[in-house]
Amino acid sequence: MKRIAVVGASLAGVRAAQELRAQGYDGGVVLIGEEQHLPYDRPPLSKAFLAGTASAASLELLDAGDLASLALDFRLGVRATSLDPSERRVWLSDGGSVHADGVVIATGGRARTLPGFESAFVLRTLDDAVALRAALVPGVRVAIVGAGFIGAEVASTCRSLGLDVVVLEALPAPLAPVLGPELAAVCARLHADHGTDLRCGVGVSGMSEAGVHLADGSLVPADVVVTGVGMTPATDWLAGSGLTVSNGVCVDAGLVTELPQVVAVGDVARYGGRRHEHWTNASEQAPVAVANLLAGRTSRTYTPSGYVWSDQYSGTLQLAGHPRPDDSLSFVDGDPSSSSFVAVWQRDGSTVGVFALNNAKLFNRLRRPLRQPAVV
Repeated sequence: MKRIAVVGASLAGVRAAQELRAQGYDGGVVLIGEEQHLPYDRPPLSKAFLAGTASAASLELLDAGDLASLALDFRLGVRATSLDPSERRVWLSDGGSVHADGVVIATGGRARTLPGFESAFVLRTLDDAVALRAALVPGVRVAIVGAGFIGAEVASTCRSLGLDVVVLEALPAPLAPVLGPELAAVCARLHADHGTDLRCGVGVSGMSEAGVHLADGSLVPADVVVTGVGMTPATDWLAGSGLTVSNGVCVDAGLVTELPQVVAVGDVARYGGRRHEHWTNASEQAPVAVANLLAGRTSRTYTPSGYVWSDQYSGTLQLAGHPRPDDSLSFVDGDPSSSSFVAVWQRDGSTVGVFALNNAKLFNRLRRPLRQPAVV
């Protein structure tokens, strides 16, 4: 391969570019990014950057040495509009195109919006965070729709700024489908302990200058409204490419599409029937996808660790593995009422998941057996 196009200047895209060089590829690498910014890390957007304690420069994923050694051809501020596999060409929004013998799809996704909330703030990109940070002036009332990781982290940051915060969640408890009722109650307690007004089991109908309108006709007064209700994978540009797209780019166990010269990584990749929208997943996929791209076939497979973390208020939450609702939950250190504990899920006598609050050392020891090598 003389040239490889990495479509998406995300963490997954950067890791793919780094892996190409690490695995000995010395051809051209074009990194295409819709944003004007050099690749940056997203987790701090809802925390240190939003709080004003981190700069945009501190988020950059590549330093001067990386830029020199990787020798990337950056195409920033342009969006991929189509992929023509027969011509081995990626077409761009500025009318140009890139000829590539191989393609890494790392386009991630866009923040999902709710009907009636088109003017609400979202938090997916650096520009989103800049806009939201500017709105968080002293005295504003903040309403957040969605108590997932993003919603909880934004709520935590807003409380650290001394703002009044209401979090509206349709589920009976935050993250209940992922964590189960007992651990979801821990997440709810974190909100309550830090003065956030968490309201679960409520529906929303829209927003106005007065605030958020609930499905029961009542109003939650707010000056700033943020929606954190997930993301939509960025796959529209692949229409007509021949690739199978269904809630993401469908790939095999080695992250390879139907075309061996095209792989997908990060939030946009769907394998085993699902996508994994986690920082660790985006980073860990790159070595496997790149190895298969360079081999021209699926020679390695990827096993997700399921690891995700979230900093909320005074707590660091960590989760690894793939527990199911019917798995048995037990606490191996501490209990759900304490400020530090570790719990495990078991299935057929084996540990299949680990969760911790403020206990990284034991968590890391217990999660180690969950990890499986990504080589067949």
